Amino acid sequence: MPFMVVKFDLQKRVRLAQGVWMLYWTSVLAGIVLFSLGIFFKIELRKRSEIMNNSESHLVPNLLILLSLLACGINAFGGKMCHDSLDPQKFSKMKPALKPFLALSCGLVALLLLQLLLCALMQFSVYLTLAEGLQFALRFYKDTDTPGRCYMKRTLDMTQIEFRCCGNNNFRDWFEVQWISNRYLDMSNDVVKDRVLSNVEGKYLMDSVPFSCCNPGSPRPCIQHHLTNNSAHYDYDHRIEELNIWTRGCREAVFSYYSSIMSGTGVIVIVVILLEMADMAGLKYLSTALETMTDPENPECESEGWLLEKGVKETFVEMIGKLKTLGRANQVEEGGDAPEAAT
Repeated sequence: MPFMVVKFDLQKRVRLAQGVWMLYWTSVLAGIVLFSLGIFFKIELRKRSEIMNNSESHLVPNLLILLSLLACGINAFGGKMCHDSLDPQKFSKMKPALKPFLALSCGLVALLLLQLLLCALMQFSVYLTLAEGLQFALRFYKDTDTPGRCYMKRTLDMTQIEFRCCGNNNFRDWFEVQWISNRYLDMSNDVVKDRVLSNVEGKYLMDSVPFSCCNPGSPRPCIQHHLTNNSAHYDYDHRIEELNIWTRGCREAVFSYYSSIMSGTGVIVIVVILLEMADMAGLKYLSTALETMTDPENPECESEGWLLEKGVKETFVEMIGKLKTLGRANQVEEGGDAPEAAT
């Protein structure tokens, strides 16, 4: 017995066709939004590729762009099918393409579910690659004349200004790296020379941060050098005073930004999935309502539409049976190829 049977007359069939047509074009608009989001996400990843150091992170936006284009194409064709469905001649022509189209729509839903899973898993990947990429960026911040690292300083400065952050975990990360190039160090100065010689690796380390760490909202002029030396500044105690530099780490700030993009993407993908399922259900009702018309030549006659030709349990058992049959057929083919190879 068919599952979820609904009776239709001419007026209900027309309304159903119009409603499903509107649903399909709403899905096209949702696909365009998804495409735009994929392009935006890819641009944002490219803007900070120097501090991420991971090409795998582009898998999600690339797949998002591909699936959104596929969704727009499928839904536009589905809208045309609904528009032509009330014409008997056009319906007879499109009828053979109905099952492959529904199968393609199911495949699209499965891929969108995969996209949803990737959006969740990618957040862990982005967090780890940011930790590694930012540490790499801090270490080579000074290498503005080295090929491949010329724009590292600019990228990191712009990131700290835009996201109001400093360092990888916090501003103290700058104390552990030499971020001023030797070209700008006066080695004839005894203070500079002693600082370099006192370091095991010969680095010029200091308790200072770049200008991009400064908080412009602070009423006090930015203190970016000798941050832990209270005597170097008037009326200053770094242990109790709120510093006028950003104290939040860039890994946390940038990850929070990308995480919000991926969460928003996941919400849009869920909306598209729900629209696709509504589209498929509406098209199935419309096609079965047209196929079961008692008198096809009389458009006023009644008909029945359903979601599944059999009950849910029977349909599930039938699908499992088909999959088993397909698996056995593949085993038989492999078994038949083996003796031929042996001869």
